[in-house]
Amino acid sequence: MSKNQVLPEFSRELLHPRYWLLWFGIAFLYLIVLLPYPWINSLGRGLGRFAMRFMKRRKMISRRNIELCFPNMTEAEHEAWMIKNFEATGLAVFETGMAWFWPNWRIKKWCTIQGIDNLDVGARENRGVLVIGIHFLTLELGARIIGIHRPGVGVYRPHDNKLMDWLQTWGRLRSNKYMLDRRDVKGMIRSLKKGELVWYAPDHDYGPKNSVFAPFFAVEKAATTIGTSILVRMANPLLVPFIPKRNDDNQGYSLIVQPPLQGFPTDDEVAAATFMNQAIEQQILLAPEQYMWLHRRFKTRPAGEASLYQ
Repeated sequence: MSKNQVLPEFSRELLHPRYWLLWFGIAFLYLIVLLPYPWINSLGRGLGRFAMRFMKRRKMISRRNIELCFPNMTEAEHEAWMIKNFEATGLAVFETGMAWFWPNWRIKKWCTIQGIDNLDVGARENRGVLVIGIHFLTLELGARIIGIHRPGVGVYRPHDNKLMDWLQTWGRLRSNKYMLDRRDVKGMIRSLKKGELVWYAPDHDYGPKNSVFAPFFAVEKAATTIGTSILVRMANPLLVPFIPKRNDDNQGYSLIVQPPLQGFPTDDEVAAATFMNQAIEQQILLAPEQYMWLHRRFKTRPAGEASLYQ
């Protein structure tokens, strides 16, 4: 952990009445994930369909992202995919509770891993491993699955709500050695140089600062972070993508750890971003409806270009 970083800790302040409603929600989530998994699966999908009626803005964003990335699909296919995406979003609420509250034996019962040995290549080569955690709706659970077998270093965005900040840190430390703020690039570099597994998600739009425009599916100019290039140049880690895939029969999860990526270009940031986006696309296509399409992936546009979400 960074020398100057202080992770949130439990305090009596979190018992203040202003947090009681949130505590009630946490308790309800805890009770839900005690249910048999098939029940959780059905409830989550139902929650997603119910939320779709009210989340008009997110519904538009999800459909628009799918239209932009896959323009050759029909309108009916876009709509069906969007509905499945909302079902997956509802289930993701409960999967977060599973990741934070389930005991290890229950995680192992419902989750299988393919390619876990790919995370050991770094140790054999005396290099750190940058675990490419693509923003699937199952990401929180995927991190817990890997952490049971190969604990690493979590990278997170601090939450504005103190109770949620403490809870997400507590939950993620069940599968990580320690946590780093996503802005703590120096901390990530130090950890990688020590041979650690460090989580990193390069597939969201983080704004124009420290980004370049590179193709992402059918969108020719998608703002893509140059953070991956910085970490590769400074720490020379292996890049290992993984996907936590919800099985098609709704009977658990298959976590797929891919072999380390080869040929990452370090001398051209646009080429590097393009390389990374192509690797991310390959993972998304393994379970496209489970990706976080509700995020405005293309909100940042080159100067003078209109918004894609009008």
